[in-house]
Amino acid sequence: MLSAARSCRVFPARIRSLASVSPSSPINPNSVGPFQVFDRNVKRMQKDRAAARDGGERSRTVDYVRNEIADALSERMQDIKRKFSSVLDLGSGPGHFSKLLDPEVTQKVVMIDSSEKLLNRDPDEEFEVPVERIHADEENLLQVVPRNSQEAIVSCLSLHWVNDLPGILVQIKEALKPDGVFLGALFGGDTLFELRTALQLAEVEREGGISPHVSPMTDSRDMSNLLGRAGFTLLTVDVDEVKVAYPSMWELLEDLQDMGESNAVVGRRHIIHRDTLIAASAIYKELHGHEDGTVPATFQVIYVIGWKPAPNQPKPLERGSGETSLKDALEH
Repeated sequence: MLSAARSCRVFPARIRSLASVSPSSPINPNSVGPFQVFDRNVKRMQKDRAAARDGGERSRTVDYVRNEIADALSERMQDIKRKFSSVLDLGSGPGHFSKLLDPEVTQKVVMIDSSEKLLNRDPDEEFEVPVERIHADEENLLQVVPRNSQEAIVSCLSLHWVNDLPGILVQIKEALKPDGVFLGALFGGDTLFELRTALQLAEVEREGGISPHVSPMTDSRDMSNLLGRAGFTLLTVDVDEVKVAYPSMWELLEDLQDMGESNAVVGRRHIIHRDTLIAASAIYKELHGHEDGTVPATFQVIYVIGWKPAPNQPKPLERGSGETSLKDALEH
């Protein structure tokens, strides 16, 4: 269990399920643009405001979830026995992941984020390798970096706010050099399910209907299919959970705001009645509360690894080409 910023201890609940797929119907990067689910300008302003509060101190106080997930993603990168000349951190924020890179892994890191204030929140002295910062929208990657130019691209907790997830995966693959690698971490569909259910039940009780307050998110099966359709190979997708204990729902909402993770769905309600929130807090505690009076918040994290195809990559054998029976191997 990871307790909130007021007292931080990290005990992530690891629930791993592996999946891999081969490409079926590839995504056409020239197809009609996506339906706009998120207001990207609102999301940029939320992140800017979060980074500016108290000179960035409020934002640093709530880095605990991102730091935990960045550390887990860094472990996956260390399993890749290769040194890169440069790593591109897409949707980097202030550099939770990039700060973990050392000269044994890469000579340089390039950070891209739509929020200029968040991108520049922390000084270069906090990084172990030289840093280049680019203020740009993550959805327009190929307007910033050329095709076939990157050895490694990483995205740590940014892709869940992208409108065109299939499109950005295609852009990432196009930006990579042959045999380049993409590592990503994004929030999955069960993230904050406790908050979602509490708000929905409170709205039905007090207002007779519901509206979206927690953003729609993908799941691991979706990511496997999307990576395959985007043209990645040698896929790995696994799922973890990080649970955080809060004194009440109110502290959770406050921390989400300071993280820049407030609701940015197009057409969202800008105001929730206070009596609805009070009811939601009571429902949250009743349904999910711990014996010590705290309430849990679950952050489901989908980790992905995919490689851009290259002639020298290892390839799976043809189906039926095996020469040893699995039955015989198990019996011996």
